[in-house]
Amino acid sequence: MGTLIEVSRQRCFGGEVGFFRHASTEIGGEMRFSIFIPEGVAGRKIPALLYLAGLTCTEETFMAKAGAQRLAAEAGFILVASDTSPRDKRYPGDDAAWDFGQGAGFYLDAMQEPWRDGYRMGSYVSRELPSAVEENFPADPARWGIFGHSMGGHGALVTALRNPGRFRSVSAFAPIVAPSQCPWGQKAFTNYLGEDRKAWAEWDATALVESGHRLPPILIDQGLKDQFLERELHPHLFEAACAKAGQPLNLRRQEGYDHSYYFISTFMADHIAHHKATLG
Repeated sequence: MGTLIEVSRQRCFGGEVGFFRHASTEIGGEMRFSIFIPEGVAGRKIPALLYLAGLTCTEETFMAKAGAQRLAAEAGFILVASDTSPRDKRYPGDDAAWDFGQGAGFYLDAMQEPWRDGYRMGSYVSRELPSAVEENFPADPARWGIFGHSMGGHGALVTALRNPGRFRSVSAFAPIVAPSQCPWGQKAFTNYLGEDRKAWAEWDATALVESGHRLPPILIDQGLKDQFLERELHPHLFEAACAKAGQPLNLRRQEGYDHSYYFISTFMADHIAHHKATLG
């Protein structure tokens, strides 16, 4: 874990939004993240929420568009947003498509060449980034929550399911809940993980619930005018797996809402409240 280098800092709702870069051991190159620290936390450790963004996004997208800082300031939460893929090291074809490679790391640890060399977003967001935040900011190691959108919703669910106890609360906006069964996920998994579907199941939220992994109660919001709902998202598959397994899930289908940050910002207060009910 390299030393944090500050890129910029802005005052926001009494606290500060900072952007940082560092040399990542897991990625083998530079990574960037953003963080919001509310005011008045000197000498205290407070809860932290890790947000994982969707395809094509960066560490800036959430801080600029989600409208979460005021809510986090009121709740006394740190907000952390990761980039969505490695960018420092380049790989053949990593910018050939918007849904694979740069901006599309899928929050997994790749097993196939050349991606296995640096596409280790699973380990980065589950271990390295939280540890870096704990070392440099007033984040309570025992009070982490995780949430995300679309590909990042997939990442939040899978990261929490694979790391029991690390993240005490979890929620998602329009997540890819069954990537093994949709074109986005099948493309990513084939290239990053290979053809073995047993390897795919280790990074598929629906398959993980079916195999016995459990979480605290999950909140998911899904817009019913989401242009990717029928082809890519399949919330009914995760809903059925949770119902069969007895996994608590509050899946809210929101009439008239699409896949955008207009949708996310509308329901952000409910998600912050969901996490606060567990993290305090």
